[in-house]
Amino acid sequence: MKLICESVCFGYSKDKFIFENYNYSFRTGVTILKGYSGCGKTTLLKILAGYLRIQSGCIHTPHGLPLTSTKYRRKEVSYMFQGINLLPLATVERNLQLCAEMAMLPKAQWKARSEQLLDMLGLRELRNKKASSLSGGQAQRAALARTLMKDSSILLLDEPTSGLDDSNTNIIKQLISTQTADKICIVSTHDFRLLDIAHEIIDFNQPVSSYTEF
Repeated sequence: MKLICESVCFGYSKDKFIFENYNYSFRTGVTILKGYSGCGKTTLLKILAGYLRIQSGCIHTPHGLPLTSTKYRRKEVSYMFQGINLLPLATVERNLQLCAEMAMLPKAQWKARSEQLLDMLGLRELRNKKASSLSGGQAQRAALARTLMKDSSILLLDEPTSGLDDSNTNIIKQLISTQTADKICIVSTHDFRLLDIAHEIIDFNQPVSSYTEF
């Protein structure tokens, strides 16, 4: 299973590309994107999620769906935003449920998945708390649980451990490690603590405009 960027060009302005003829084949396992702020890590995640449209080139998804496809966004890809992005007035459990409903998962399937993730992330006792009342670490774990709800083949995680202590970071690392064996998981991070779970590391401190790998 692969997610392939082929001759991708993208820029926020016409005369300055962030990616120019960018080629890369993302494979099953955990790929870490590391590098300074503003180097293109989050931009690449948003491109792969279908939130940003490239100027030229192609992106081949594992099952051949275009990035603009509703089915791709609902079923095949899950995105964890850096800003957590939970619905603040909804409970932890309701946040997970809404994600499952948007992906049109059968209730029996998402109920079992929700119970599993709440247990694995230590959120069972917090299931009925509103997201707005969670601590930073709790909210980050809840956001990861929501991202994993769809059981998508592609996981895009933007700074999943930003600002967290070692205890919360270890919980998230463990879940990423155990839940991605059969998935393409791409993680944007500044956190060196995540490097030991990576199957592959892409250093954006090096020029990426013409980076090529297949």
